Amino acid sequence: MTTLTLYTNTQSRGRIAHWMLEETGASYDTVWVDYGPPMKSPEYLAINPMGKVPALVHGEAVVTECAAICAYLGDRFPANHLAPAVDDPRRATYLRWLFFAAGPLEAAVTARSFGWQIPEGRNQTAGFGSYTDTLNALEGALQQGPWLCGEQFTAADVYIASQLGWGMMFDTIEKRPVFQRYVERAYARPANIASDRLNGA
Repeated sequence: MTTLTLYTNTQSRGRIAHWMLEETGASYDTVWVDYGPPMKSPEYLAINPMGKVPALVHGEAVVTECAAICAYLGDRFPANHLAPAVDDPRRATYLRWLFFAAGPLEAAVTARSFGWQIPEGRNQTAGFGSYTDTLNALEGALQQGPWLCGEQFTAADVYIASQLGWGMMFDTIEKRPVFQRYVERAYARPANIASDRLNGA
């Protein structure tokens, strides 16, 4: 069987990938990479030229970026139903919100964190429009629940719950009741608890 290897650091977005790996139930190896010279070493840059974690190596496949790792693992381990099948109508919802979180949500939260201002009347030129519009859209998607795809928990929930959880912890995302209830449900999953334990939480 092809070995799965996760390169990560406990103080990084690699925790998202770790949680996703635990959801798959697959066996994998973890390589802990320190910040600084180790993450910028020629050996690691050959895996991820950005010199950041996480990175997932699966045989000859190399995947970086948390959303991509979540999507890859969801498709590679279909028995766990972490990604709707290609011919399932819920696949559209799954992809929509997974990419929304990696695009507009990430950009909106980053802009807010650094105090970047979109010039008056130029919201349409920014992929996320506005911080408030972005959060309102996501809140609407989570209203029905319990998960983005109804009763089916998916890789998109791993990614989005992680983003919301971290954002609310550091006050970069508003603590809206819908977000809080969603994150509480997701964080209670055994795979997340196991991942936290592995990361020293």
